[in-house]
Amino acid sequence: MSSRFLQTAIILGLLSAIGPFAIDMYLPALPTIGADLAAETSAVQMSLLAFFISMALSQLFYGPLSDMLGRKAPLYGGLILFAIGSIGSALAGDIDTLVAFRFLQGIGASAGMVISRAIVRDLHTGVDAARLMSLLMLVFSISPILAPLTGTAIITFFGWRGVFWAVLLAALVGMVLLATSLKETRPPAMRVESSLGAALAAYRLLLKDGNFLALTFIGGLGLSSFLVYLANSSFVLIDHYGLTPAQYSIAFSINAVSFFSVSQLSGWLAGRYGLKHVVRMAVGGYAAAMTLLLVAMILGFQSLPVMAAFLFVGYGFLGLVLPTTGVLALEDHGAIAGTASALMGTLQFVAAAIAMGIAGVFFDGTALPMVGGIAACAIAALLLTQLSLGRRRGRTQTEIPAEVPAE
Repeated sequence: MSSRFLQTAIILGLLSAIGPFAIDMYLPALPTIGADLAAETSAVQMSLLAFFISMALSQLFYGPLSDMLGRKAPLYGGLILFAIGSIGSALAGDIDTLVAFRFLQGIGASAGMVISRAIVRDLHTGVDAARLMSLLMLVFSISPILAPLTGTAIITFFGWRGVFWAVLLAALVGMVLLATSLKETRPPAMRVESSLGAALAAYRLLLKDGNFLALTFIGGLGLSSFLVYLANSSFVLIDHYGLTPAQYSIAFSINAVSFFSVSQLSGWLAGRYGLKHVVRMAVGGYAAAMTLLLVAMILGFQSLPVMAAFLFVGYGFLGLVLPTTGVLALEDHGAIAGTASALMGTLQFVAAAIAMGIAGVFFDGTALPMVGGIAACAIAALLLTQLSLGRRRGRTQTEIPAEVPAE
């Protein structure tokens, strides 16, 4: 693996992780924010939901812009908006102001997420793309490990507002890396045919592509299940199970370790068995783990160790689902990679926002509604996988394993 390959993965991972870092760092403070701003739990969760909604919808604009203007200019714009949103959130005096600036933050954060995937497609396809995407996910997944722990430390010494000053610094670092260490991957010659009309035509084409939509929603349902956990876990683990914010940060980080550790196998597994086979296996394992967890909790096994064990196993499988479905969805759309990545991200985050909203309606302070939402998403992903990626006669190129050299 070349140093350039690794450097690209690190930079793209950092740019795409800035937004999630802004979420994960302040999760331990959600109950505190509610008390400080005299806001109910539903209002505090709205600051999280607003972030996701804006991050989902704004991707539709960043994708075509990155095809028309190149990848770097929209990235700069997104980081600037994210920085403004961070400053406003840090200075917010009431929950409505916080929600408004979190919405702006989400608009900025989406640039790194959608354009990073497009850059991966600019540079590689197939197994190489899966390897780069898995490395990007490795950096991206450090956020759920370090962010809650870092957030807890910052909150302890500086209060919850300190979290937003910290992510402002992360955005500034991202600008420096973008300026000094990342080359433009969509040169002017490739932008000639890109326009607003072409983007609309591309969206129509993608919305008629059943394979693209199936892979997008398989990954989206996996993402939805994780975000249901993310939106509810601090209230469940801190208020229901009695963990301290520091203990919650550790518990949250353990799942991230499982996710990113297993995700590093995606390139090797794809080379040996084919990307579609990996997706089928990973979704099946994830659905099995989450369904068993739901059954165990319904039967009365609701202790924290039981839930933590099943989540650890399940999120390991999820670490294979997200990078492989992303690579497969973009495989045939290199000429419109930015637009395709944008639509994929938007559809996934809209699905996640809906799932979070539904789970929030049933939230009663216990773990069961959260686990039910996670399991429902996992089962839906399995059904969609079986309908769209079931074994057929003959295999596409992405299903044919690469030759594995003898040891």
